[in-house]
Amino acid sequence: MPVAVLLYEVMQLKGRLPSQLAADIGVSHATMSRWLAGRDVPSPRSCRRLADYSGICIQKVLFVAGHMPRVAREAAPEWPEFREYARLKYPDELDEGTVGMIEGLIEQRRAAKNSGR
Repeated sequence: MPVAVLLYEVMQLKGRLPSQLAADIGVSHATMSRWLAGRDVPSPRSCRRLADYSGICIQKVLFVAGHMPRVAREAAPEWPEFREYARLKYPDELDEGTVGMIEGLIEQRRAAKNSGR
């Protein structure tokens, strides 16, 4: 999922415009514009500010911004549940029924691995 989707979600949640969100988290309007256009991503520090501001867990924000692999080496964060990940990564492609079906397949695979197959 592009960072822009997460940013638009936060703007909608908070009722803010891009310039207002930029000011709220302490970045320039130009920086916010680059993030929204997909030309840049928030730094880990900006991800922290965005997470604190929005109430979204830091691991999710870092994951969306592409910083999660580095974080995963430094610490063992909790990965987002599939439903949350799918909603962010494929907001228009997957409906609730499809997500439920995929979750069922994931659980079947986990059960098969745990039973020694």
